[in-house]
Amino acid sequence: MATSHRREETAWGDVKDGTQDPEEIRVIFCAMDSFSDELLGDWSFRLTETRSQYAKVTHFNVTHLRRRSFYALPQAHWKLLAKPPFDFLNTLDRADEAIDSNAELARAIVRSGLRAFGSLAPMPDGTEPTMPQEWVGVAKHADIDKARSTIRQFYRDWAAEGAAEREACYGPVLRVLEAERARLRSQPKVLVPGAGLGRLVFDLCCKGFVAEGNEISYHQLLASSYILNECSAAGKHTIYPWVHTFSNHVSRKNHLRGYQVPDMHPATVLASSPGAGAMFMCAADFLCLYGDAAHEASYDAVASVFFLDTAPNLIRYLEVMRHCLRPGGVLINVGPLLWHFENQAPGHQDDDDGGQHGSSGIADPGSFELADDEVMALLRQLGFSVERHETGVEAPYLLDRESMLQTMYRASVWVARKPEEGRGEDTGDGEAGGDAL
Repeated sequence: MATSHRREETAWGDVKDGTQDPEEIRVIFCAMDSFSDELLGDWSFRLTETRSQYAKVTHFNVTHLRRRSFYALPQAHWKLLAKPPFDFLNTLDRADEAIDSNAELARAIVRSGLRAFGSLAPMPDGTEPTMPQEWVGVAKHADIDKARSTIRQFYRDWAAEGAAEREACYGPVLRVLEAERARLRSQPKVLVPGAGLGRLVFDLCCKGFVAEGNEISYHQLLASSYILNECSAAGKHTIYPWVHTFSNHVSRKNHLRGYQVPDMHPATVLASSPGAGAMFMCAADFLCLYGDAAHEASYDAVASVFFLDTAPNLIRYLEVMRHCLRPGGVLINVGPLLWHFENQAPGHQDDDDGGQHGSSGIADPGSFELADDEVMALLRQLGFSVERHETGVEAPYLLDRESMLQTMYRASVWVARKPEEGRGEDTGDGEAGGDAL
């Protein structure tokens, strides 16, 4: 399933329907149901009238259980905390309001998704599609966790306050690609696997690159499609990314701080960028799609940001990246090595599989984890020439800088090049020099 943006358009095209795969349809509707609204008695509902699944579960976990625990305290204690300067019950009320604001974004995402997959969703009055009866209430806890995580990620990709994170993680990629454009004297074609909410792909397009994002998560795809295609204005939504936990806050003001998203209106920005390139988005397993003959030697660059450690088998990832790069193309990586499949058996699914494709290439049997120096050795064994490598680069990920707990990745940032045709492979132990990224 692929979508595209052409120069004369102003945003990514819709995530078009047309899939016939029952498993993919199930994954799509589990994702939409995790954002969507509770069931009414007649199995037909309006998205503006009821709480979202995200809101239902989050209200229960964040505020309902705390109210119950609050009133379980000795009466003298809860009465003390109910008065200023604590006003703890008022804090819970404000948290409920913040969750409802997050849920407004969730509802907008599912409305957009239902329109995008219109052939799969009924339109009883011919205006707005609704969730089919058989898919209401199917979201599992893992799906709702992903919905919550997706809403929080809008802070990183689409809030003005997330600019520092974007600079730390996307800045090195943009600088290398600017140098590549000068070297090639043309408009490089860039593949971004694990594109998430699409900000890096969007920024590349704005800067004149031909950028193609790939994402397997329909939570991310539905959210990015909404923000790029249908969101009507900058600052349309206010999100509260820190509301889900009550720990390590220096003040209630910071705990319940809202951020407006998006920080810009994508369609307006693209329309006012005469030098904009092109955007494409493919919803598929990276290994299955880009390892085929049609994608061989198709890209000048692959930009891997917080993506390599999602591999159970890194060799397969790197082989596919090498396969789809043109001779002389570059692989740019920014990220840690938080191996996602560590202590798991790839391909295993429990009862709450969270909407993953069980037959995907990513879930093929076998896994291993490497240290950063071993990743460098593997690159050379596979024929790449490592041109730049920097370790210990601070790379925040959804970091609340006012929190009493600061977690910062010390990322590995490197550039590796596929040899030009006719040149031998670089398997030496030395590391090429280069400027800091």
